Amino acid sequence: MGARVSTVRLEADKDSGVAVVTLDRAHRLNAIDMDMARELTEIWRALRFDDSVRAVVLTGSGERAFCTGIDRDVVVPQPSSPYMLDDPLLSVGPKANDLWKPVVAAVRGMACGGAFYLLGECEFVVADPTAVFFDPHTSYGMVSAYESMLMAARMPYGEVARMMLMGTAERISARRAHEIGLVSEVTEEGGALAAAVRCATVVAGYPAEGVQGTVRALWAAKEAGRAQAFAQAPPLIALGNLPAGRQAELFRGRDRTEPRTR
Repeated sequence: MGARVSTVRLEADKDSGVAVVTLDRAHRLNAIDMDMARELTEIWRALRFDDSVRAVVLTGSGERAFCTGIDRDVVVPQPSSPYMLDDPLLSVGPKANDLWKPVVAAVRGMACGGAFYLLGECEFVVADPTAVFFDPHTSYGMVSAYESMLMAARMPYGEVARMMLMGTAERISARRAHEIGLVSEVTEEGGALAAAVRCATVVAGYPAEGVQGTVRALWAAKEAGRAQAFAQAPPLIALGNLPAGRQAELFRGRDRTEPRTR
C-alpha cells in the first residue's frame, strides 16, 4: 500500500509567528474527503501546542475554489436514528478542536456548502474579486442545517436565508459579501492570501494571552446560541434530506446554465 498523500499543507514562519494552512486538493476544488477532515483535525490540535505560532491563515490551493464542501464521493454510513448523525465536517474547524489562536480565511474562487464549517470558525474573511459564496443543499434535496446556523451568526438573516434557499441558482459576489459583513476586505485579484497574512502578522505581534482571550470572548458571545441550534440539526437533516439515490439524480440532472451572481 502506498503512502498517504497529504491533502493539507502547513507552513509556519517562526519569525512572524504566522502559520498558513492550505487545503490542497485543487483537482477536486478542495472538496473535503475523509483524509482531509482527519488532517485538519490533526493540524488544529497540533497548533494548540506550538507556541511559535500565534496566528493562522486558512486558504485553498489553486484559483478555482477555496473549498466546495464535502467530496461527493465520500460515503459516511449513518445510524438509522434521526438523533444520531455522523457528520465528518463537525470536527474540521479550529474552534471544534479547541484552538483559540486567531484564524483568518483567505478566499479565492468558490466557497460553498461545507466550506461554511470552516469559514464559520474563522475570525474574519479576506477575499479577492473572484470569490463567490453559495450553498447547493436545497437544490439537491438536502437540509442546510449546520451551514445555515454558522452563517446566521455572520450575516443578516435575510441574506443568509436567501443564499441557502436559492441554492445553485444564485451566488454572492465578493463585493456583496463585503457589503453584508461576511467578508471584511476585498483585495485585488490574487491578493487575498497576502492580505490575510498581513493581518495575521499584525495580530501575531501582539501579546498572545490578550489575543487568545479576545478570540475566546468573541466566540463565547455566540457559543450558547450555536450549541442550542446545533442540537436541532441531526433530526432536521434526517427528516428533511431526500434519500441518497434521489439526491444523486438531482445532482446528475442539475441545471448547467450559469448561475446569477449578485
